[in-house]
Amino acid sequence: MAEGMPLNDQDRIPWLCHLHDILMREHESGQNAIVACSALKKMYRCILENGETGACGQGVSGQLKEQEGPAPQKILFVHLAGPMDLIARRLGKRRGHFMPLELLQSQFDTLEPPSPPENYIEISLEKPVSEIISEIEEHIRHLY
Repeated sequence: MAEGMPLNDQDRIPWLCHLHDILMREHESGQNAIVACSALKKMYRCILENGETGACGQGVSGQLKEQEGPAPQKILFVHLAGPMDLIARRLGKRRGHFMPLELLQSQFDTLEPPSPPENYIEISLEKPVSEIISEIEEHIRHLY
C-alpha cells in the first residue's frame, strides 16, 4: 500500500489469520481484545472469527458460504461509515501513514458493509470522535 498498490485477498489473508490467532489466544485466556483493521469484505470478517479454514469460505460459484453453527467466539465489528470526501480530508491530514490518499477509491470499491446476521454496529464518522467512542463503549457495556 505504501507503494500505491492496493492489497488483494492473497495479501490480506495471512494477516487476517494472524489477527484471528491473537483474538483466539486472548479469548482462550479469558481476555477481551480490541483489534483495529479494515476488514472490508465479509470474507475477511469471517476469517477474523473462524480462521482461514473456518466454515466460511468461497464456494464453487465464488459466492461466500455462510458459516454453519455458532462461531467459536463472537466478535463485534464496528463499521465506521462516512462519505468518501470526509475520509479523504482526514486521510490527507495524516503524515507518515502507509495508506496513500490515491488508494481510498480502491478501499470503497472493495467495501462490503456488514449486514445481518453479522454481529456489528455502524457509526457515522460525521460525529465527533468523543461521541463515536462513547457510542462504542455504550454498546459494549450492554454486551457484558
